[in-house]
Amino acid sequence: MTAKFVQERITQLRLQKGVSEYKMSYDLGHSRGYVYNISSGKTLPSMNEFFAICDYFEITPEAFFNEEIAAPAITQEIQKAITNLPEADLMLVKALIDRLST
Repeated sequence: MTAKFVQERITQLRLQKGVSEYKMSYDLGHSRGYVYNISSGKTLPSMNEFFAICDYFEITPEAFFNEEIAAPAITQEIQKAITNLPEADLMLVKALIDRLST
């Protein structure tokens, strides 16, 4: 992982959420240029701020760094939704995923 990955991932997740750099900065309690400075490579968030960013996107740090997950917030939402499904329903979900994957 590189700093460039962090910059690009925050931008990707921000665009998926449909918020501007200004709004995200404001929502996180920072000045309007905070997210811009991260996205442009001028700075990186502290660990506390990184966790706040993950919370903002409703994802885990693990999902943030998993390059194979294109839409981590949606993926986590689906994982939560299927957690308590009975086995028969899980098999239906798996069959649907298999069908969509081919």
